[in-house]
Order: sequence, then C-alpha cells, then structure tokens
Amino acid sequence: MPPMNALQSTGLEKLKRAVNVRDEEVRALLWAFAYFFCLLCAYYVLRPVRDAMGLAGGVRNLQWLFTATFLTMLVAVPIFGTIVAKFPRRVFLPWVYWFFIINILIFYAVLQYKPWELYSARVFFVWVSVFNLFIISVFWSFMADIFSNEQGKRLFGFIAAGGTAGALMGPAVTVTLAKSLGTANLLLISAALLGIALICLHKLIRITKLAQTEAAPSPDSEAIIGGGILNGAVQVFKSPYLIGICLYLFIYTAISTFLYFQQAHIVADAFESKAERTQVFAVIDLSVGIVTLLMQLFVTGRFIRYLGIGAALAVVPLASLIGFITLAIYPSLIAIIVFQSLRRSCNFAFSRPAREVLYTVVSREEKYKCKNFIDTVVYRGGDAAFGWVFTGIKSMGASVSAMSLIAVPIAALGCVVAILLGRKQNLLALSQQSPHTIREESS
Repeated sequence: MPPMNALQSTGLEKLKRAVNVRDEEVRALLWAFAYFFCLLCAYYVLRPVRDAMGLAGGVRNLQWLFTATFLTMLVAVPIFGTIVAKFPRRVFLPWVYWFFIINILIFYAVLQYKPWELYSARVFFVWVSVFNLFIISVFWSFMADIFSNEQGKRLFGFIAAGGTAGALMGPAVTVTLAKSLGTANLLLISAALLGIALICLHKLIRITKLAQTEAAPSPDSEAIIGGGILNGAVQVFKSPYLIGICLYLFIYTAISTFLYFQQAHIVADAFESKAERTQVFAVIDLSVGIVTLLMQLFVTGRFIRYLGIGAALAVVPLASLIGFITLAIYPSLIAIIVFQSLRRSCNFAFSRPAREVLYTVVSREEKYKCKNFIDTVVYRGGDAAFGWVFTGIKSMGASVSAMSLIAVPIAALGCVVAILLGRKQNLLALSQQSPHTIREESS
C-alpha cells in the first residue's frame, strides 16, 4: 500500500491538472469548496421543509408569500449595507451566518408550538427564500474579494462545484432522515452545516489576505468599507457596468420565468397524477446536478479562461434561444425536459461562475453592497415582475408555441448583453493591476 504522503501528492497533482490550480492556491480553494458545499447543503436540507410550509400556508397564498419575500429584501438590504459600512470584513461576514443560525434555532422552537403552526409556516417560507439569496450573495462577494480576476476565471467553476455537490447532498439527507427524525429536527442539521461553513469562513479569513503589488500596494483587506446605507442601490444606477449586470440578470429572470411556466403547462397536460409530475421534476433535478458537477470540475475553468467571460455569460441565453425556437416548433414533454436540463446545467456550470467573476474588477464597496442589492432586490423584483407579465399574456389565450416565440427575442438580447458585458469586464481588468490574490499568511 503506498504511503499517505504519496497518495496526497498524487491527489494534489491530479487536482492541479484538472482545475489548473497553483500550489499557493490549493488550501484556499479547498476551504472555499467545503464552505460552499456546507452552505448549499444547509439550504437544500431546508428547501423541502420550506415548500411543505408554503403549502401549509395555503396554495392560494403563495403569490403573497413571494410578494412578502420581495418586500423583506427591501428592508434587509439597507440593514446589511449599514453593517458593511461600519464593520470590517472579519466581523460582518461571521455575523451574517450567526444571525441565520440563531434564526434557525428560533424557528425550531416556534415550530414545536402547534397553535402558531400556520403563521410560523408562512414566516418560515419567506425567511428561507431570503436566507437562500443572502448566504449565496455574501459567499460570492467574499470570493470576489479574495480571488483576483485571473484566479476567478480558473477557480470559480471548481468552487461552484462545491455548491452543486451540496445541492445534491442536501435533498438526500432530507429524504433519508425526514421520517426518522421529523421535519423540525432537520432544522438542527441545517444549523450544524452553517456552523461548519462558519469554520470554513474563519479559516479562509486567516489563511488568505490581499496581496500587495510592488507598483501599487492594495488597500487593507480588513479596512472598514464605509459609505451610506443606500450606497449599494445608488451606485448601481451610477455605473453603466453594474446597470449592464442588472440588465443581464433581468433577462435571465425573464427567460427563467417563461420557461418555468411553459414547463408547468406541458407537464400538467402530460401527467394527471402528482406522483408522475414529481418524478419528472426529480429526473430534471438529478440530471442537472450530475451534468453540472462534472462540467464544473473539469470544463468550466478552462472554458472561461480560453473563451472569455462574454462567451460563458452567453451560453445560457444562446441555449435558451435555441430551446425556445424548438419549443415553438415542437412543444412536447421531451423538448421541455431536454431544454430545462441543458439550460440549468449551462447556467450553473458556465454563466453563474462567469457572473461572479464580473465582480472581481469592481471596488470592495461594490462587491458587497451593490452585489447584494443586485442579487436580492433586483433578482426578486425581476422574478415577480415577469411572473405577472407571463400571467397577463397567458390570460389573453397565448399558446405554448406563441409564448416561446415571444421569449426568442429576449434570449437574443441576452446574448448581445453577455458579449458586451464580457468586453467591458475585460477592459476593466486590463486597466487595473489585480489588487489581490490568494497567498498564505506568514506565521
């Protein structure tokens, strides 16, 4: 049997070849992978509980729950902006996770009290929806802060694979333990996973820091960012680059909403039983998870590095363009399954990591405040707006084929915006020395 050191060395060499990671980046990369794994696993343990709570609150009230989620975002973002403005990174990042851990424990206690079950179910549904967007947004803000633009192109795909693995593990945990432990006890598992994520965060803060170039020393990575509580929203609308990111995200939410409703109608027409419909959705989720994980581990980094951010961003709108044309001609179950699986896999494997790389060339305030505003308020706002748009058009009697044709020019616009964003990101990257990179702290 080969010695442990030899096995570790062999494993490291395979990792370096597969991901194109350098020796000084390996530890930070693996901690980031574990960090994102725990975050997504914690969320996907809670997601089935949230969906059950949403039904407990009444199916007819779901639209109000989505509206409440958006309104909650409007309140939460300025509060987060205030914290970011007044405290250094090493303080406010752990606070975010401690806040959500404490929240989970409170919900665990409240859900034991049956008379409050209906109201607590509705609050829990909104809370999980906010929790999901916030923890992911804050995570990628931190990644954009500690990894450079060049590193992001190589490594963000592998880091995203950690989240994909967590997204596969979370439902498996829920399915395995839901009956034996009970629904409420799943919250404790989620809280424990967030606790492990917090350990990963502290480890990353300790072993990494912003590098200082000889020509232009970078600012202290732990300096207080400052600024007003609404600076995130204000600065977004002052920056053509950030407005471009908002436009790209709006187009993405429009395409997602149209496709979601198309899928709902086609699946509902194809199957009468809930069990059969659930099975179809499970097949889509499983295929997306497996394909995405493989692409993130072995393809994403090289794709973004050699073809560029614009090409990676354009993958989803291009796949959507082809998919909607196909649906317009052949509106069938097999078409929607292939389309949805391909689009979601491409998003998680290429467009989502590329979207996070966009933030590696902006200021630290924009990384945390503007990004959080875009990822939460803009995202949920677009989601809600296009949901009403689709409902309005559908109420006028539009068929699946007609709705698909309406989505085609939106997808085409997404391709154009993606290419322009990629060019702008490249120009910004060239105009500045990368202000930071991962390196081990000296002892």
